Amino acid sequence: MLKEGIKGYSELTVTEEMAAKNVGSGTLMVFATPAMIALMEKTAWESVQPELEEGSGTVGTALNVKHVAATPMGMKVTCETELIKVEGRALTFSIKAYDEAGLIGEGTHERFVVYNEKFQAKADAKRG
Repeated sequence: MLKEGIKGYSELTVTEEMAAKNVGSGTLMVFATPAMIALMEKTAWESVQPELEEGSGTVGTALNVKHVAATPMGMKVTCETELIKVEGRALTFSIKAYDEAGLIGEGTHERFVVYNEKFQAKADAKRG
């Protein structure tokens, strides 16, 4: 059962594939904002997945994130999430990311619990 207070944690080492220059979000070889956001989403969904019924998952529906500091290649980045609100199937997380020097990003992230097969079928039906 999903309850407020569920926490998530993950970490990675920044590689060239995660650089702004290589993901199309800028021209510099620093940790890209889209890569940071992907880490935040991954940390959030992984934190609640064990509490969901079989065949269910979550999809991201909203992000409000600030990227407050640059991270160079090769540095470790960690992410922490906390489920702060559960309203039916709507979930809200507090999210923070850090590199070895301190805070690099923070905000909130919303996800929605779905039934995977039904959700996938509805998305696939858009092709006609």
